[in-house]
Amino acid sequence: MNQDWFEMKDIRRKSFARSVWIPLRAVLHNEKQGRYGYDGYKEDFFGTGSVAIPVDKIDAAKKLGWMDIGISHEHSGWIEDGVYIPAEVYKDYGEEFEGIHLVLEQRTHDDSPNIWHLNQDLIITLGLVREGDSWVCPKDGYIEVARLKALGNNDPALIEIKSQYLKDYLCARGLALYMTHYYNRDIICDDASHISWNEGRSQESNEQDRWEGIVSEIHEGGHPFGEKMAVFHVSRTDVDESDDVPDISGIPTDENTHGESWEKGFEGRKLYRISGELWRNEIIMPGVISPKVRGDEVEPTVFFIVDAEGNKSCGRDLVDSGKWLWFKPELVMALYHRRGGHLSFYTAQTGKVSGSYGYGVHFGVNELGLINVYAKDVGLLPEWQQQIWSGYNVAPEGGVSAELLASQVRAEPADTQAPEEFLSKGIEEVNKLSQEKLGIKVFQEHEAIPELMKKTHRFRAIDEASFFALAKDLARLTADSLDAQAMQSIVPPPKGQKWGSLKSLENILASKYDRKLVRKMTAPLVGVYELRHADAHLPSRKIEDAFSLIEIDRDLPFVHQGFQMLHYVVSSLYGVVEGLRRWE
Repeated sequence: MNQDWFEMKDIRRKSFARSVWIPLRAVLHNEKQGRYGYDGYKEDFFGTGSVAIPVDKIDAAKKLGWMDIGISHEHSGWIEDGVYIPAEVYKDYGEEFEGIHLVLEQRTHDDSPNIWHLNQDLIITLGLVREGDSWVCPKDGYIEVARLKALGNNDPALIEIKSQYLKDYLCARGLALYMTHYYNRDIICDDASHISWNEGRSQESNEQDRWEGIVSEIHEGGHPFGEKMAVFHVSRTDVDESDDVPDISGIPTDENTHGESWEKGFEGRKLYRISGELWRNEIIMPGVISPKVRGDEVEPTVFFIVDAEGNKSCGRDLVDSGKWLWFKPELVMALYHRRGGHLSFYTAQTGKVSGSYGYGVHFGVNELGLINVYAKDVGLLPEWQQQIWSGYNVAPEGGVSAELLASQVRAEPADTQAPEEFLSKGIEEVNKLSQEKLGIKVFQEHEAIPELMKKTHRFRAIDEASFFALAKDLARLTADSLDAQAMQSIVPPPKGQKWGSLKSLENILASKYDRKLVRKMTAPLVGVYELRHADAHLPSRKIEDAFSLIEIDRDLPFVHQGFQMLHYVVSSLYGVVEGLRRWE
């Protein structure tokens, strides 16, 4: 390795105060290879310890170094002058201040690795939940806030936290983070001529850093080159080892001991150990404000189009605006398919959507397929959610959803229903009745069904390709999930004929009802099944034939076409329900 690597100029230029992630504790070997004492050995180590201290005690804390709060310290409660000191508390030996450990290392008292804990107050106050080796924040969209890195043997090596959250927490508590780091870069080689340090040593120091570089000669194996060691051997002579209960009490003296000593030299070829060590103290100051913990108000960064001229208002100003906003329908996918997202419907064209638990917003769909929302509802959302909404905001067009106005202005919600709310219910009802009437379940159950159900809604259809993708998922839920074998146990096909799932459904219903009526009722299921092949270059004539089986107005926006496709599929399912309900 060249000399710059040992002098660590890359590290010395870096400040964790400007980093996105800040380590709270580290015992991390960035690289370790070879065997110590032998040619080819290489180690790159980083360690850090930290303690949160009152901001007004920073000067007093500057005396702390690696031996005071570094990685050699474990944490536990203890008694001092009859007073119990909690494990999280750091007491200055000079009694000038007390600090708080944000990471506590727990000794396990067996051969398992020690355990590192994030401070419970930090976890609870920031609203974090641990998932594996990460701590996420559900109220902020499950963003990763802290994380633990462990070695292959599960020894904890690094725990770090996002700067934004740490500085917010420190601000609320009036604390700063005092950190002490130790870096070591070390190799063993057979030639050190590329190192130009005077007499094999170099040192640099300032208020923050102390760096030292050393080149030392060693024998292969690690012992100092040309050095010797003295060996002393002392034994007791006054113990009768034949006694059943030997006694070795008494102070060793010249009369009851025998001693000898000798020198031992080291052997092995000459090698060189080159090392660079850096001790650094660093202070992370708290944030200027604390919006997450203390609820400080921040300057708005998100704006929305509020009129036809393109004028914009920030979220805070929307609260008292008395206006509605317009959004692309893709917004629903962006919110609903996030972890914690939710979508439900009140009427055919209104519902509630959210990108996180507890933040549902009442929406409507207008005649152009755009999403309308009362502006105040968006203005009350957290800033990070407003950022998602603003990405889909558009200028007013097509008016406000008629059904949304009916609810929010006239307080007379529309007496309509959304097919999405009845797709799963329809399939369940078919199975319930077919089990009761026929002794079989018409639809097979599968572990993938719940996820397919979640994705099957009109807002999947924003263009032709996604419309056909919605048709494919509807076909998976209907035609592909029908149990043809079970249905054929009731009405078997003639010898030599093979029926598919939809044909089996048609024939079992036609055994009781008029076939023309049955075909008309199941036509949407057949049409959707045919449309599933449209993205595989199905000839246009066959696409038209498929559309003819479903009464879809192809001049409408795709969101409304998706609504119609869902409507007719659900209507078909409830036609089957009605047929089974009347089954004698």
